[in-house]
Amino acid sequence: MTTTNPPSVAIIGAGITGLTAAFRLHQRGYAVRVFEQAPHPGGSIRTIREAGYLIEGGPNSLMLGALEAKQLIKDLGLEPSMQVANRLAKKRFICRDGKFLPVPMGPGSFFSTRLFSFRTKAAIFGELLNRRKERTEDLSLADLVSEHFTPELVDYALNPLIAGIYAGDPAQLSVRHAFPMLWDAERSHGSLLRGMMAAGKARRARGEGRASLVSFPDGLQAITDTLAARLPAGALQCGTVVQAVVPGSPHRLTWEQYGQTATGEFDRVIFAVPAAALAQLTVGPGHERPLAELDEIIQPPVSSLFLGYRREQVGHPLDGFGGLVPAIEHRSVLGMLFSTTLFPNRAPAGHVSLTVFVGGLRQPELARLPTEALLAQIARDLHDLVGVSTPPLFVRHSYWPRAIPQYTLGYGRFLAVIDRLEKSAAGLYVGGNVRDGISLQDCIKSGEKLAARVTEK
Repeated sequence: MTTTNPPSVAIIGAGITGLTAAFRLHQRGYAVRVFEQAPHPGGSIRTIREAGYLIEGGPNSLMLGALEAKQLIKDLGLEPSMQVANRLAKKRFICRDGKFLPVPMGPGSFFSTRLFSFRTKAAIFGELLNRRKERTEDLSLADLVSEHFTPELVDYALNPLIAGIYAGDPAQLSVRHAFPMLWDAERSHGSLLRGMMAAGKARRARGEGRASLVSFPDGLQAITDTLAARLPAGALQCGTVVQAVVPGSPHRLTWEQYGQTATGEFDRVIFAVPAAALAQLTVGPGHERPLAELDEIIQPPVSSLFLGYRREQVGHPLDGFGGLVPAIEHRSVLGMLFSTTLFPNRAPAGHVSLTVFVGGLRQPELARLPTEALLAQIARDLHDLVGVSTPPLFVRHSYWPRAIPQYTLGYGRFLAVIDRLEKSAAGLYVGGNVRDGISLQDCIKSGEKLAARVTEK
């Protein structure tokens, strides 16, 4: 009696994309091996408990709406422990004239808000009458929104929103690549607002419903820790650098772990690492670097400061998700989260915490400051925006030298580089935030897509 070995798959990168792909492939009977350069899995997801605080060093929550992400949480058995954000998280703030003002959440508050002028309010209603438009040329997100609404909406809504999502600049981001839903909305409806409402209706028809902001009692690392634990023993190799991939049948990998070099053969290879790591990969017998161009992708540095205080040290009621700061306000911070408002048990009794973000494309030099200098830099913003006038009792500084890839105008050339690699060697696949979107939910969907592509062959 003869037996056949299951197809083997090497997954390079143990962030949430690579782990999701490995988990799904293992479920489907594939022999998986995951290579991770860091000493631990999880990628940018890092949760720490210290001094009674729960700190997220990377992403702070998961916007759960897509069916793929919901199914993964269910299949991992994490649904019962999932925490949905406090209802106050629906309340958001934007800085104008040096103060946090609430973002209007309904018609009544919209008409009365001091965030926007009458002209901008009228433009929002007028935008609903726009006719369909067929564009052939990509444009920046700032140009699109300014064309449909007003420059004021770009300054006081779009700019801070993009600072919060991308740590980027809407004048540089591509509509087609960074916000394809807006590109499609204009082409299908003319009005961005009507197009987005139609897209929401379509999502509900698919059973996705309204997205929820979620986390877990032990933070987001519960997802990646559980994914890693579900892999077979020995399948995850941390502290490992993949040095070369030679495509063939099978593909041959060379890697180094703890100073020792090893090789192995695999039927399929998945690359699920950031752009800078992809750019350094040698693929081919001549040590070619076919993805070297990806090193030109803009990824500005970002620092996040997790700050703990006694409740009486913070004057603001912290009655919301947090606040964002437009560039036009000339502040040092991009924004901040009211961490203890979002989810329970994030600080000791009688204490609160804030997570403050600095740097990005707006002021990259600030992100590189050492902790004490950075605290001094943001002290005025903390005082003016949330009424803090004393030093924090607890500080945890997380620094990301190359944080979020910017899907800028012309980003299609990077996607073309990836496409060429995949077409040149059957059985090589690339996914993750360099290609499929930057949010955690996007990265989960990317992992699911990678697993599906492998199993199609």
